[in-house]
Parts: sequence; C-alpha cells; structure tokens
Amino acid sequence: MATHRLDAGPDTVHWGFFDAALKPLITVDSGDTVTISTVSGTPIQVPKPDSGFTVPPALPAIHQSVPQKLGGPHILTGPVAVRGAKAGQVLEVRIKSIDLHYDWGYNTIRPLAGALPDDFKETRNIHIPLDRARMVGKMSLGMEIPLKPFFGIMAVAPPAAWGMINSPPPRRNGGNIDNKELVAGTTLYLPIHTDGALFSCGDGHGVQGDGEVCITAIETGLIGTFELHVRSDMTLEWPMAETPTHVMTMAFDPDLDDCVVIALRDMIKLICARTGISREDAYTLCSLAADLRVTQVVNGSKGIHCMIEKKMLARGR
Repeated sequence: MATHRLDAGPDTVHWGFFDAALKPLITVDSGDTVTISTVSGTPIQVPKPDSGFTVPPALPAIHQSVPQKLGGPHILTGPVAVRGAKAGQVLEVRIKSIDLHYDWGYNTIRPLAGALPDDFKETRNIHIPLDRARMVGKMSLGMEIPLKPFFGIMAVAPPAAWGMINSPPPRRNGGNIDNKELVAGTTLYLPIHTDGALFSCGDGHGVQGDGEVCITAIETGLIGTFELHVRSDMTLEWPMAETPTHVMTMAFDPDLDDCVVIALRDMIKLICARTGISREDAYTLCSLAADLRVTQVVNGSKGIHCMIEKKMLARGR
C-alpha cells in the first residue's frame, strides 16, 4: 500500500465549511496511508511575534489568502478522495498516530457561547505552552495537564444536496465531533455520502474534557497519520468508532435526549449484530455495562457517545 503526505497551506485547506463540490487534492487507494498536517487559530488567536512561540508559516499565509466561509472557525486540510468509494459505503479511518504541530495551544472563552453563555461577559484568549518531550500543557499557577491529542474534526463530504454547510455542528458525515476518545490507536467509521468519500480533518485538540464546556479545548495544530479503507460490507447512518478495548456509537442533535435515543438504539443494533442475542437482552446489557457519555454541549448539535467493552460482546456468542 502507498503512503502520501498532505500539508496545510493556502492551496490545501477549506476554512469553516464542508461541501461535496470541493475537488480532491489527492486520490488514494483503499488501504493507503495518508499523513495530514493541520493548523488552527484565527488571527486574533495567534501568539504575538515576541511571545517565544513558533507559528508555522502556513497559518498566516492561510489567513491572508483563504476565505473563511459561513462563519466556521475551523481550518480543515483536504479533501482526500479514496478511489472506488461510493455513496452508501463506509470509510474506515484507522488513526495510526497523532503528533503535535505547534509548541503552543490556545483556549478561548467568549460571551454568548459555551455551556454557560450568560456567565462570562468578556472574551478571554490565553496561550498554553505545550511540552512535546513530556506531553503536558503548562497552565498558569504551575498546573500541568497531560496531553491526549485528537482531531476535533474528521469528516467525509456531506450529501451534495446539502450544498455548502458550516463546520461547527457535527452531522452524519462526521465533522466537529469533538470526541476525546478518538486518539491514536482508535478507528473511526464514517458513512459515505459522496463518491470518493472526500476526507478532511482539522480542529486539533491537545486535550479536552467531555463536554468541551467553554467551547474550546487546548486548540492546536496536529499532524495525523491515517489508514483509509473503504468498507462495502458495512452500512451506517451515524459515525461509530472502536478503541482497543471498546466500541462506541455516536449521535448528534440539538437535544441531548434525542442524542441518547439515537446512540442507544444504534448500540442495541450493534450488540445484536455481533452477539446474536435478542433486543431485550441487548437493552439489558446496555443498562448494566454500557456508558452514555456527553461528547460535547457547545457545537449547536450536542453529542452523546455510548461505549461498551468489547469483551462484553464476546461473552454473548
């Protein structure tokens, strides 16, 4: 299988939106590996020249020449087409590695946003040093937070009928999922809506808690290596994922209650398919062994992911 590289730059990113009409930058075969670099941050979130931080030249070049569309803050590298991928199939994204691209990250609080939109009256933007060697973020007052980097956004193109859509809400094509479980070593499955799949990623996070309550994590640039596989033997309505120990279903909706219903129903389907047990037994198993977790509550459409250990599924056979 071949390996490819795609770096963020003015000619390789789309800022703030998804669109099935975007032309692929590269086309790869199913099973190929792609390393993709990403950048994050609007001009006001970039450190000053005298800050001591290193800003990749691609970031100001993008600010100068790439239009930000539909108000979305996310700078996304791609898309990458996968040869032979058809609408109705599934793109399996094996996340092989995730590395830091910056020696800094930022966190922003702003009024009328986040889980507490009325509680903070002024915008605050801070820069957080990232220690690559020790993999920690150095907070104020001497606090250090272990880094667990992941991409907030991994997505395929939306259906062509949707037209151009903004990047903040996660949707059936993936997008701004903000699921902290999607670290290196996990696999994400995305339902394909457009031939070629058209995979993009960005919105790098150094670390994030479930909820992402102030609307940002440690936002940073990341470099990810992905192995992309077309799955003609699967069909999905919503993204799902596997870690080395768990499987998870995901759902996105403005109402968290509706997210729970979608994620739980999909988990019951998954358990039945993998074990052959009844829906009633699968429902009971979810109540005893599955965890419903709040992915994020700040992206317009909120998120729930339902996780269950793989060993629980093996017992049902």
